[in-house]
Amino acid sequence: MQVAPPTHDLLVHARTMISIIMGLSLARLLNGVAGLIQHPKKEHLWWPHLCWVLYMMVSITAFWWWQFQLTELRALTFETYLFLISEAAMIFLLCSVIFPTEISEYDGYGDYFMSRRAWFFGLLIASLLMDVLDTLLKGVAHFLSLSPEYPIRIALMVGLSLAGCFIRNLRFHTLFAGGALIYFVIYVARHYGHIQ
Repeated sequence: MQVAPPTHDLLVHARTMISIIMGLSLARLLNGVAGLIQHPKKEHLWWPHLCWVLYMMVSITAFWWWQFQLTELRALTFETYLFLISEAAMIFLLCSVIFPTEISEYDGYGDYFMSRRAWFFGLLIASLLMDVLDTLLKGVAHFLSLSPEYPIRIALMVGLSLAGCFIRNLRFHTLFAGGALIYFVIYVARHYGHIQ
């Protein structure tokens, strides 16, 4: 039985659902940043936390942009649709962990992040693995077109995130957050922009 490629209406519907969740994710981060600007003395800032906030903003933008590649799917099944919505929901959960509604019981964002690091990095690992499946959904040729850098980047991020679940050393978290942000911004600029 041949499966017809996804229709325009079905793609618009899938992209709309993804856009709603991505919009909520970005709003969560922007509200958090706005709160920091409005009340800079209320909470103790921690710059590795801010690096992860920026990392997630770039991640949301890249994910949102990359979903235009849904046209490469040979078929958009309900299972694929459910997977894409789950992937978007995972990003929303990451944003919710980064910026909770209340942190008054903690001594600033550094204390909060360290107490919830296993949740954050666990969700990040799940998100990275889902990204691999998402990439494979677009075809093996597409996966291979991303060069060996893609699986190496995913493997390194998963390994470091797994370590981050258990390591309490602030220097490790500072270097990981800063390094992940800088590399990811360069990676996205090279692959999605016109920078060669």
